[in-house]
Amino acid sequence: MPHTRQNIRDNVVTVCTSLTTTAARVYRSRVYPLAHAKLPGLCIYSQNEDSLPGTMTATRFLERTVEIVIEAFVRGTANYDNTLDTIASEIEVAMSASTTRGGYAKDSYLTRTEFEFSDEGDQPIAMARLVYTVEYRTAENNATTAV
Repeated sequence: MPHTRQNIRDNVVTVCTSLTTTAARVYRSRVYPLAHAKLPGLCIYSQNEDSLPGTMTATRFLERTVEIVIEAFVRGTANYDNTLDTIASEIEVAMSASTTRGGYAKDSYLTRTEFEFSDEGDQPIAMARLVYTVEYRTAENNATTAV
């Protein structure tokens, strides 16, 4: 069975697939750069996770907080900041429809949005990074089941 974190990430990929601007150009990694044909597109991955014991019983529960990152990439010579704002709006609406990430999380919310711009190449590349905090709970000895 997959780690609960993977189930949460899979839910975010599902929720963000078929948005108006990025359509099915949604990728589960940030390891490889997106080719021009895959833009505008999204990369979704988990970044940092903190855990704290939630109980002091024999089988402890861990209160977990993971950052899920959604990076939106666009390419163009004009209006790329407007396109990023449109994509961010579409993501925010889609992510707010269910804050429990398919029942795997206690809560999820947007905590930060960052922007980067690069003028390398034939057309500028612009990126918006939306960071969502997702809170969930598992038993210390079973990370595959949310409790």
